[in-house]
Amino acid sequence: MMNPFSLKGKTILVTGASSGIGRSIAIEISRMGGEVVLTARNEEKLLETRALMETGAHQIVIADLCDADGVSHLVSTMPILDGVVYNAGINSLMPTQFVKAEMMQKILQTNLEAPILLQKALMRAKRLKDGASVVFISSCASLRPGKGNAVYSAAKSGIAAYAKVLALEVAPHDIRVNCVHPAMIWTDMLSLPKENYILDEQKYPLRRYGRPEEVAYMVVFLLSDATQWVTGTSMVIDGGSLLG
Repeated sequence: MMNPFSLKGKTILVTGASSGIGRSIAIEISRMGGEVVLTARNEEKLLETRALMETGAHQIVIADLCDADGVSHLVSTMPILDGVVYNAGINSLMPTQFVKAEMMQKILQTNLEAPILLQKALMRAKRLKDGASVVFISSCASLRPGKGNAVYSAAKSGIAAYAKVLALEVAPHDIRVNCVHPAMIWTDMLSLPKENYILDEQKYPLRRYGRPEEVAYMVVFLLSDATQWVTGTSMVIDGGSLLG
């Protein structure tokens, strides 16, 4: 039976694949027949991710994407790619009056600078096939302000704007570039005890936070040939939280 969402025969790089949304993305790509290059800084967690994936010629590359040597090492190991998912990210809540340069630099470097420079390196090394799909994991924080989230929101807004420019520039090669904007997702990035979030998730029209695999399903859609005429978009997955 024909499956327009199949990733069979495709090789896809997933950054931040050691946990949370990145881990779910890697797992779902493997379930749809794709082969994954998993990268992050923690080898043990990457091995845990691979153990949860379907059997395939998956590859693990340990790399710090905020380090130029780490990026060079990663790119040098790359096969020709059918897709890239830029998922690696960090956050630290801080009211604007307490923002510190070191913290701001770290958030902007991880969420904005690192994916931009890795994309540049992949293009210069000609690691992306014509017709490839590039997906950035942004955030609903880029679409709706939240107290203490200024720097993270700025970084995620920046990557969404960058993605639109990139989409224009690589369109002659039939490379698509899209963003996914999740709202609150149950992952290890939630720093407070679970009970702190229970009341908040009831404010969502669908009365819960999202699950990592739900973001992964949208990413699979964008990586697949079903979206060959979709580029420069921002797709929201938020349980209706932006409705009001």
